[in-house]
Amino acid sequence: MAPRRKPLRWFAAALLLPLWTGSAQAQPARLDTLRDVFAKLHSCWTPPPRSRANPIDITLVVSFNREGAIAGRPKITHESEHASDNDRLMHRVAVMEALQRCTPLPFTEALGGAIAGRPLAIPFRTRKKLPPKPREHRAWLTPKIL
Repeated sequence: MAPRRKPLRWFAAALLLPLWTGSAQAQPARLDTLRDVFAKLHSCWTPPPRSRANPIDITLVVSFNREGAIAGRPKITHESEHASDNDRLMHRVAVMEALQRCTPLPFTEALGGAIAGRPLAIPFRTRKKLPPKPREHRAWLTPKIL
């Protein structure tokens, strides 16, 4: 009887292996740092196409509870000053759709406890950064010492 049990155990293990690995893959990756939270929200964000809106920068302030759901009401706190009303509206909609797609976020217990109820300012950038202005050299304007 002993030789028959070994093949039966291997057969049972072979049947249970796909179930065990499938359940591990079904769980989303847990977010453990603020960098993970920002990356997850940015991965869900799709800016409006340039044919519909010009690129702008927009910043969202939002709080989450321990489970990763939105706590309170998200608020737009910054938009590019040169943006038209249409640009602002299209980007606001895109940011709110990103929140709907991503939330609730899969926080680890430690991260959920650390950021629950705290406002996070999340920038969404579509504009290219302007090159820094060159520093002006004033070698010819040295002050006189009397």
